[in-house]
Amino acid sequence: MRRITFITGNRGKYEEVRRILEPIGYEVVQKKIPYPEIQAGTLEEVARFGAEWLAERVEGDFIIDDSGLFIHALGGFPGVYSAYVYRTLGCEGILKLMDGVEDRRAEFRAVFALRLGGEIHIFAGVCPGRIAGEMRGTGGFGYDPIFVPEGEVRTFAEMSTEEKNSLSHRGRAVRALGEYLKGCVRPTRRTSPPCWRGS
Repeated sequence: MRRITFITGNRGKYEEVRRILEPIGYEVVQKKIPYPEIQAGTLEEVARFGAEWLAERVEGDFIIDDSGLFIHALGGFPGVYSAYVYRTLGCEGILKLMDGVEDRRAEFRAVFALRLGGEIHIFAGVCPGRIAGEMRGTGGFGYDPIFVPEGEVRTFAEMSTEEKNSLSHRGRAVRALGEYLKGCVRPTRRTSPPCWRGS
């Protein structure tokens, strides 16, 4: 089994990624290594900068991610600032901002940066949905208790990890990453098949 490091301090994210990549032959190892998260306009910019910074300090192949909740009625807020807003306002604060708002449309976006064989590739996933009227569920993490994915009546926090992975932004991004890994041989080989690039 090949090994890849997921640099994150979030155990919930690690478990979601591990359950998708292990069946295709990758042992996912979690490491918590602080790295700078720049203030940028897109998740892709944030993830690429972080990966390039870590590439000079971490040996071997690794992945990092950035994700955000984008709410239509709030002009895409909290977006790239989702982690900070969650730490300061939490789900309760978002629900207060949405009090009386009829347009509940929102979407989760996730971006993964993969450093493989000295190159960085970007993979993205989007999950449309809506903001619930109240917090529901005890699973998941972050904004999961207030986000209802499209076609569902349950929040992410009311689903099992497998159910969430089948629908979520992160699950979609990791599956794209996994398809890329399945189509590539290790960079130490002399030849390699054509690979779909995520960036």
